[in-house]
Amino acid sequence: MTGPLLYKRILLKLSGEVLMGDQGFGIDMKTVARLAGEIAEVVRRGCQVGLVIGGGNIFRGLAGAAQGLDRADADHMGMLATVMNAIAFQGALRAQGLDARVLSAIPMPTVCESFVRERAIKHLSQGRLVLFAGGTGSPFFTTDTAAALRAAETHCDVLLKGTSVDGIYSADPKCDPGARRYERVSYGEFLSQDLKVMDGAAIALARDNAIPVIVFSIRTEGALLAILEGGGQATLVSG
Repeated sequence: MTGPLLYKRILLKLSGEVLMGDQGFGIDMKTVARLAGEIAEVVRRGCQVGLVIGGGNIFRGLAGAAQGLDRADADHMGMLATVMNAIAFQGALRAQGLDARVLSAIPMPTVCESFVRERAIKHLSQGRLVLFAGGTGSPFFTTDTAAALRAAETHCDVLLKGTSVDGIYSADPKCDPGARRYERVSYGEFLSQDLKVMDGAAIALARDNAIPVIVFSIRTEGALLAILEGGGQATLVSG
């Protein structure tokens, strides 16, 4: 173990698609186990971690069934998918020896705890890892926005978005080989340029609460710890 990390309390947002591994949809438990191991190392270094996981890996498999549904109904399906992901991840974290708790914005007391802000802060303060599930509990909001909301509510020092790319680019690097990666952008630049890697409402919420946002590739092994130590490759969104 080396010195302290840059941040005491973080909110880590993972896209649901990352949990698929090489599958078309669903949960690849080998990928989940790897991610849980990296998060466990961060927690053992003294960092308090809140986690929000999207539901795209499960909802992608339900997309056909969701066609023609009212948007609110489809969003509720997506929110339930995030609960499934959180429960799967909770098991992987507990296998690493961590005390992990799922708190859902949609009450389901026989499955997990309901989200209560004071309870979440207490869990974090006592070294428990908190998985925030169920989005915001309301339709029409993304899990990016839910992550920014929970980060603000629990006084996190930073919001990290672990995705499939190593930062924010001027265009989709998969489609445009000349796309430029930004080392740093302001909240205003992100919103005015309509950059797509994260929901604009989430960035606006982070801006209003002075929470820096770091976008990095969670598919790169060791990237999370590297960033918390002050290295790694990522894009910082701040004032």
